[in-house]
Amino acid sequence: MFTTLFGVEWGDCDEAGIVYYPRYFYWMDCAFHRFLRARGLSYREFKQRFGAELPLVDAGAHFSAPLTYDNEFHIRVQVAEWQERRFRLSYDLVRADISIASGFEVRAWAFAEGGRLRGGRIPEDFRALIEGETGSSTIEGAVGPPEG
Repeated sequence: MFTTLFGVEWGDCDEAGIVYYPRYFYWMDCAFHRFLRARGLSYREFKQRFGAELPLVDAGAHFSAPLTYDNEFHIRVQVAEWQERRFRLSYDLVRADISIASGFEVRAWAFAEGGRLRGGRIPEDFRALIEGETGSSTIEGAVGPPEG
């Protein structure tokens, strides 16, 4: 499991001061990219090493409690399921031991060819890299766009 810290900024909130729901999906994506970096692989390095893409093919979330301006919260990420050509990530968003939301992403393994994506098998060395660390890793930092 990987854990990373985020903070809610004023621009993340709606007029009522509550986080606008699309931000949760942005934060889950950022947490995934931080997860890759914690395994020694930025997305740019991933593309160079494997020549592949990891397009998002499904995503969802369940919201349990609100986040508001200036809240700090953690996102816990783990691979919940491996398939031949896809993997499912689960996300838990927690503030002060209160469950805020849970979510998931399903990412496919694909290759860009002629402006289109073609699916492929997930290589064992990628899976081993992602599963390589046991226990919990923590990275704290400001929210920023993922490297591309």
